[in-house]
Amino acid sequence: MSESERRASAPDPRTAAVSAVVVNYQGERYLERCLGALVALGNELDEIVLVDDASTDGGLALAQRAFPSVRIVALDRNGGPCVARNRGLAEARHRWVLLVDNDAVIEPDALRKLRAAAFERSSAVAQPRAVFDGEPSRVHYDGARFHYVGLLVLRNFHAPLEQAEGRGTVAVDGMTAVTLLVDRDALRAVGGFDEELYYLMEDYDLSFRLRLAGYTICSAEDAIVRHMGGTAGLSFRADEYPARRAFFHSRNRCRLLLKNHQVRSLVLAVPALVLYEIVWFGFTLKARLLGPYLRGKLRFLRELPRVLRQRREVQRLRVVRDRELLVGGPLTLNPQLLAKPFARRVALALDALLRGWWSLVRRFA
Repeated sequence: MSESERRASAPDPRTAAVSAVVVNYQGERYLERCLGALVALGNELDEIVLVDDASTDGGLALAQRAFPSVRIVALDRNGGPCVARNRGLAEARHRWVLLVDNDAVIEPDALRKLRAAAFERSSAVAQPRAVFDGEPSRVHYDGARFHYVGLLVLRNFHAPLEQAEGRGTVAVDGMTAVTLLVDRDALRAVGGFDEELYYLMEDYDLSFRLRLAGYTICSAEDAIVRHMGGTAGLSFRADEYPARRAFFHSRNRCRLLLKNHQVRSLVLAVPALVLYEIVWFGFTLKARLLGPYLRGKLRFLRELPRVLRQRREVQRLRVVRDRELLVGGPLTLNPQLLAKPFARRVALALDALLRGWWSLVRRFA
């Protein structure tokens, strides 16, 4: 289907009914604010569905007691946010769906602005600007581009809100799944969230598939959500890098590169990929995360036949070349990693080398 045909077939996001889907795991400390903000939107939402990913805390009881209008879908086993999001998309009554993580609090006017942005850019996904809940004057997530080594280059990451680049509705390539207004049919057309990733880089993976298939993604810079504390044991918010996150980083980055990038892009990137892997290996060694790193690589090798089958399916969707999507930098690194002088020097050197290599080979991608 051509871009014009896709636009014609999609209901107008400004007036269409919208379902909200909240993905929850162990979110008892977040749900009251998250669901309360959605309920406060009133008739802007036709329904609110809470998909619980086999939580063991008191979040479900809280939701049942405090928000009786919210429909609850309780999963039997913990499959990760990708499984829960796909289930929520299937359960939603409407094509336009507001996907919300349990640690996000949407501002009262944000959904209206997301609707307008999706219409303005004819986008399959419109995302708000996420700010830190504890420091709402600072940006957390605000769209991204795709680094050729398999990382998101985040816009305005940790930037003061008054200094953040971009006004109005901005076209972006990568989305971050804190809160998203999505065209469910578009996501399904490219395979939805990859449930085998479980956690981490699923945003890059789905964004890249949407973009290579010709769909557009936008960020509504004046639509705000507050992002709370993340998922314990997975999110990197303190000084200690979680072991499970190291495993998923090691495995998932290899999966999304092999599945989504063109062969020529991968071949041209080999020196940079090796360099990045050496640096990342050194980080895991220093952080005592070598075990999770190696387990991630072994799991990727065991899953290789499945990833190659996925690759064939993904490449059949392609209408946009990698050279139009991939960038050489800058690397986005958490401030915790840059606080130590040696780590900062290594990161800046790595970024410069990766940028330099891509400037040489991009024309051939």
